[in-house]
Amino acid sequence: MKQSTIFKETLGDTLVIRVLDFLIEGRGLDYSLSDIAEKSSIGRTTLHRIWDRLLKTGMVKPTREIGRAKLFKLNEENPAVKELIKFYDTLLYQHTEKHLSKKLMIKI
Repeated sequence: MKQSTIFKETLGDTLVIRVLDFLIEGRGLDYSLSDIAEKSSIGRTTLHRIWDRLLKTGMVKPTREIGRAKLFKLNEENPAVKELIKFYDTLLYQHTEKHLSKKLMIKI
């Protein structure tokens, strides 16, 4: 079952948005490509089709290797990523505020 988030609802449920949504939510942590594909609900082959673009733009960066697995994380120093994180956090804040204010109105 696909889970929708306010980020995907706003920007569209595309492959890149699914990956960025997952990485922004788990920012600061690093993941293998298999984990990213699984948690983003896309196939590994599909992830490989878009991965080079994310690397070339500097949105993701390699962090370390564990055995044969390479790990990657969101490049939080990238100016575009910084803005995406601000946007993500703002959307989440606004959605939460709206939801909480509805609950408060119902209780009153």
